[in-house]
Amino acid sequence: MPCLLHTLKTVCLFEKRLEIQKARCKMTKETIEQVLKFRDERNWKQFHNPKDLAISICLEAAELLEVFQWSGDDVWCEEKKDKIREELADVLNYCILMADTCGLDMDEIIQEKVRKNAEKYPVEKAYGHKEKYTGLRG
Repeated sequence: MPCLLHTLKTVCLFEKRLEIQKARCKMTKETIEQVLKFRDERNWKQFHNPKDLAISICLEAAELLEVFQWSGDDVWCEEKKDKIREELADVLNYCILMADTCGLDMDEIIQEKVRKNAEKYPVEKAYGHKEKYTGLRG
């Protein structure tokens, strides 16, 4: 019974976090279309191929990482939130462009990845643990 109670509490906490995240983490179809329109208005699609877009994603991700370089114990870098927003937007823009170039539905590929991760990281084994799925016990 204690295991069931723990699982129910975990599910409730997860659902509450999900509600909060849904309010914060959303991207509309209009936003995606705006990114693609920006590219198309400049005739840049001709330069976009998976290799160069993957490189661009990595470069922008490195710029995001640079925000945290030498931050010491300040792992949240609240005073640098504007820079974090800017660099994260660059990463997301290139991800949109990569998905479009490869003909991938972002919603579909993310949902599929979440399902796969749920199999690799079941709540009862992974809750509160940071280990890779191969190192989970239970």
